[in-house]
Amino acid sequence: MSERYLEPIDSPYRVHFDGSFRVAKTPTAPPEDQQGKKKRHKKELKELIERMRDLQRAMYADDSWSLLLVFQAMDAAGKDGTIRAVMSGVNPAGCQVYSFKKPSEEELDHDFLWRINRRLPERGRIGIFNRSHYEEVLVVRVHPDYLKAQKLPGEFALEQLWQDRFESIRAFERHLARSGTVILKFWLNVSKEEQRSRFLDRIDEPESNWKFNPGDVSERGHWDSYMEAYEDALNQTSRPWAPWFAIPADEKPFMRLEVAKIIVETLEKMSPKYPEVDDDVRERLMAYREQLIGEKG
Repeated sequence: MSERYLEPIDSPYRVHFDGSFRVAKTPTAPPEDQQGKKKRHKKELKELIERMRDLQRAMYADDSWSLLLVFQAMDAAGKDGTIRAVMSGVNPAGCQVYSFKKPSEEELDHDFLWRINRRLPERGRIGIFNRSHYEEVLVVRVHPDYLKAQKLPGEFALEQLWQDRFESIRAFERHLARSGTVILKFWLNVSKEEQRSRFLDRIDEPESNWKFNPGDVSERGHWDSYMEAYEDALNQTSRPWAPWFAIPADEKPFMRLEVAKIIVETLEKMSPKYPEVDDDVRERLMAYREQLIGEKG
C-alpha cells in the first residue's frame, strides 16, 4: 500500500504513468503465440470466472473495499459482450452496471462528474461503468458543439477546458482510491478494419440488425480525432491509483480473458477476507447450534 491506495498490478497492457502511451504503437490483435486459440481462451476464462466469484463473495462479506471497472471503446469493440462474459459468475447482489448515455436535462444542470458520483459502488460491491465520465474528454472533445448544452459560464479556451477536466478527473479518482475504491479502466482497442467487419456482420446477420446504428458509421469518419483524444486521455489520467489498460480487442475471447486476468489479480491483491467472530460470539453460535439440533429431535 502507498498513500492509502492499492498499488496497481503489473500487466503488459497497463498504460504507463509517464505520458509515453502512443495509440499507433498499441496492438489491436493478440500476440502471435496467442492468436487463433479461442477454445483455450474460453476455457481459461471459465476458470477465472470461478475464481472471481469466490473473491467477490469474500469482498462482499469483508465490506471494506469497492471495485470500479470503467469500460471505454469505439463502437463495436465489444464492451457489452465483455461485461456480460467476464462478470457472468458474479453474484448480482454484489454487482451493479451503469451505461452512461446522452446526459439528461437534470444532469446538464450539474458539473460533469455529478452523474458519475451518484453511481459509484458501495463498499463490498463491484461497480461497472459502460462508458463513463471519460465521454466528456472523448466524444465531447471530438464534437465540441455538445458543450453548448452544458451551459458553462463565461468564456474559455477549449484546450484549457480539456486540461481542467483532466485535472478534475485525476483528483476525483485519487479521492476515490484513498477512500477504498479500487479503480480499473479498460480501453478495448479495436482496429478500424475489425470495426468495419463487425458493422458489416450487423447488417448481414438478421438477428444482429438491431445492433446497427447508422450514427456509428458517421462517427467512424472521425476515427483519427478519436484516436488523438484517446491517446491524450489515457496519458493524462493513467495513474497508479487509477490505471488504464489498453486491451487488444480484435479477438474477443482473448480480450475477455485479459480483462478477467486483470480483475482477478487485482481482487487477489485486495485480499478480501470473511469477517472473524470473537470467542463470545462463537460461544453464542454454539448455543444456537445446540438449540437447532434439539429441534430436530
